[in-house]
Amino acid sequence: MGRKKIQIARIMDERNRHVTFTKRKFGLMKKAYELSVLCDCEIALIIFNSTNKLFQYASTDMDKVLLKYTEYNEPHEKV
Repeated sequence: MGRKKIQIARIMDERNRHVTFTKRKFGLMKKAYELSVLCDCEIALIIFNSTNKLFQYASTDMDKVLLKYTEYNEPHEKV
């Protein structure tokens, strides 16, 4: 039996929203790390929370990944 499907909507209670953000941020960073290790790829993840606090993860040097991104001119997938 799988997990119950949740409706994706803004969480109105500020405390619950913060707790959910913290848990999901950790999960997203863990997934980014796992993808970089398993697939030998460079990953840069940038997150700003609702109070504009910055969180980041980079599998290598963040500046190098961002420079590589800004210099990339080929067509690429946007999700």
